[in-house]
Amino acid sequence: MSRTRVTELFGLPTSVADVDWKSIVKRQRCPYLNRKCLKIRKSQPEIAIGTCSVSHGIRNPKSILICPHRMLGNGMIFMDCLHLLRLHEPGNELHKIPQIEIPGGSGDYFLASVRNDQVVDFVGIEIQTLDTTGTVWPDRQRFLQAAGLSNLDNFDGSKTFGMNWKMTAKTILVQLHHKIETFESLAKHLVLVHQDALLEYMMRQFKFDHIGSAKLGHSLHFHAYNFRFGEGDAPKLQLSSRHSTDADGMSTALGLQAKANVELSSIVAKLENKIAADTLLRI
Repeated sequence: MSRTRVTELFGLPTSVADVDWKSIVKRQRCPYLNRKCLKIRKSQPEIAIGTCSVSHGIRNPKSILICPHRMLGNGMIFMDCLHLLRLHEPGNELHKIPQIEIPGGSGDYFLASVRNDQVVDFVGIEIQTLDTTGTVWPDRQRFLQAAGLSNLDNFDGSKTFGMNWKMTAKTILVQLHHKIETFESLAKHLVLVHQDALLEYMMRQFKFDHIGSAKLGHSLHFHAYNFRFGEGDAPKLQLSSRHSTDADGMSTALGLQAKANVELSSIVAKLENKIAADTLLRI
C-alpha cells in the first residue's frame, strides 16, 4: 500500500492491515461520538471525511490530531480534570455535558459533579486540535484507492494540505481570554485540552514565560497530550504536561482586554437542564 499522510480514518490507523475499508467508509461512523462523523465535505454534506490525524513534517514526521473528537478517546481527558473539582465528593455522579453557552461563546464540555440531580461543582473544558490549510480530501482518496476501493469520485491528486499553526493558536487563546474572567469570577477552573505540539508552538510565538507548572489556585489550566503510535500501530494519547495561569496571565500573553461576568446560578441551571443518562461519565 502506498504511503499516506492520513494516519487515522474513522478511528482506525491506516497502517493496520486487513481492514475492510469499504465497509468502514460506508458506515461513516465516529467511534468517539458513537454516531456518524461530523467532519463532512462542504460540497457533499452527505459524505463524512473521517480523518482523525495526519502525519506532518519531513525530517521528523509527527502524527497531528486534526479532529477534536479524537481526544475524547477513553474519557481520560475528563478524568485528568477530576482534581479541579473542589467540591466533588465520593458518591457524586460525574457528567460530561457538551455545549453550554457562557459569555465569550460556548464551552465544548463541562465536567460536572452531581448529587441528587443537582450540580455541586463543575470544570469547563475546551478541546483544541490543529486546523489545516488546503484540503485533506486528496490524501484520503489516494489512501482508499491504494486500499483497493474502486468507483471513487475524481480528485485532484496534486492538491495537498498544511497545518494552520498561527490561526489555530491565536483563535483559541483569544477565546480563552474572553471566557476566563467568567470562570475566575465564579472561582471555577477552565481547562484547555490540546496536543503538546500546539503548546510548543504557542510557547514560541506568544509570551508564555510567566506561565509555569500547574497550580490549583489558577483559573486557567493547559493540559498538553502526547500522541504517538506504539506497538502494533495502536495510537496512544497520554497527558504529558500541565501548566496554568489566570486572567491577568492571559492578558499578558495576548495584550488584550475583555470583561465578562455571569451569575453562578445561570450556568448551573443550564448544566442541570442537560443532565441525562447519556451525559453520565463511564470509565
